[in-house]
Amino acid sequence: MRFLRRNSTTDSAEQAEESAVTVGENPVPKGYTPSKGRATPKRNESERKRGPVAPPPKTTREAIRRSRGSKEDRKAMAAKRREQRVQQRERMMAGDDKYLMPRDRGPVKAYIRDLVDSRRNLLGLFMPLAVVVFVALLFPAVIVQYWATLFCLIMLVAMIFEAILNGRRVAKQVRARFPKETIRGFGIGWYAFVRATQLRRMRVPKPRVRVGEAV
Repeated sequence: MRFLRRNSTTDSAEQAEESAVTVGENPVPKGYTPSKGRATPKRNESERKRGPVAPPPKTTREAIRRSRGSKEDRKAMAAKRREQRVQQRERMMAGDDKYLMPRDRGPVKAYIRDLVDSRRNLLGLFMPLAVVVFVALLFPAVIVQYWATLFCLIMLVAMIFEAILNGRRVAKQVRARFPKETIRGFGIGWYAFVRATQLRRMRVPKPRVRVGEAV
């Protein structure tokens, strides 16, 4: 029994030594936390340093008005957003892939746009032709409506024929320019058709090549 008591006393001493931490020259318990060197400030002192606290909003409208900020801050944020939109549109019109729609991104789509923009197409008269049809229907004279409708039908057939030839031409040139890319003839032809039906000034992004320029 004495032998066991000696062992227990020795073990407790060893545990006390292991749990001790030395701070400077004085050993302290392991869970000891050194002082900060200054007293912890009271709550009222901390609040005085932060300044006066605004009272809570009384109504929902007041809470919304506070969350939006002052009138000057809202004007500054609105001006900043307008400037960002203008910059984004400028870069989009310039053809920057980062700001283009997903359907317009990539070198293949840029090459298709250049092929379409380098030529004049009957498809460019698609929108003006629709306006002519609408105006012709307003005339009470039947003869005017007849000739306007006949002219529009002829132009429509010519546009369809040109769209088929233009789609094949563009798809062939794209395959020759990008042999490693997976080219779908219908997708390429449709993209070229949509681009060609738009007025040159309204195309997004803006044309990079002039009419008649080699691509």
